Amino acid sequence: MADPLRLLVIGAHPDDAEFRAGGLAAIYRRLGHEVRFVSVTNGEAGHHLTTGPELVERRSAEARAAGKTIGVETEVWEHPDGRLEATLDRREQVIRLIRLYRPDLVLTHRPNDYHPDHRATSQLVQDAAYLLTVPAVCPDAPHLRRGPVIAYLSDDFTKPYPFDPTVVIDVEPVWAEKVAMLHAHASQFYEWLPFNRGLDETVPAGDDERFAWLSSRMKLVARKLADAYRGRLISRYGIDRGGNVRFAEAFEGGEYGAPLDRDAGERLFPFLGRARP
Repeated sequence: MADPLRLLVIGAHPDDAEFRAGGLAAIYRRLGHEVRFVSVTNGEAGHHLTTGPELVERRSAEARAAGKTIGVETEVWEHPDGRLEATLDRREQVIRLIRLYRPDLVLTHRPNDYHPDHRATSQLVQDAAYLLTVPAVCPDAPHLRRGPVIAYLSDDFTKPYPFDPTVVIDVEPVWAEKVAMLHAHASQFYEWLPFNRGLDETVPAGDDERFAWLSSRMKLVARKLADAYRGRLISRYGIDRGGNVRFAEAFEGGEYGAPLDRDAGERLFPFLGRARP
């Protein structure tokens, strides 16, 4: 592709990008666009049996394997899991990342979230947004004349205000790719998260059975989004397709960076076609 779009997903942990934006990433890759997933923390706290360098290496390898399934670049940064703070040096690390990658669209967590690492990651991206265009800040990385669109990944939190998506997309055509990325994060989806939620005894032993089990569980998340924003899916896709979308991802335009307005939406989500009046 002569002039591909660039999608950058900045998550707090090595599986956050795949969980909330794996479908969009798979669509971008199918269309020949570029995608990078960045985990700001090293994931060292995300297990009940293994911690420290051994878990960091495992989770980094899982992130690479997940990205490889659809050709996504991945980075896992060195900051400790569960102890992330929005410090000046980390803000400048985010500024350099965005300036050097020059993404068209940046996705990250919303500022109100249950996990302190998610909140800190969101704060880092927000704090970097305006400074991307300021030459005197991080002068070793060329400043941007215009910042990218910055939008939020979906969540279920309602205070101080609920998630309000600007774009809702059908991810059923790339469902297998999304689940394959999550499947690569075995330490999370078959070990830690089931243990943490009291579901570890329900996890199958076989690889194929695990894939089917994970797909079934993830469908509940994606179907909930589709049902919650059915009107927006119909508005975008029309009554026939929009009324029958089963699995969705959703993204909320932020107040920082370039706006996710109608023109930006049509440019960044070209597979949706022109928005309906």
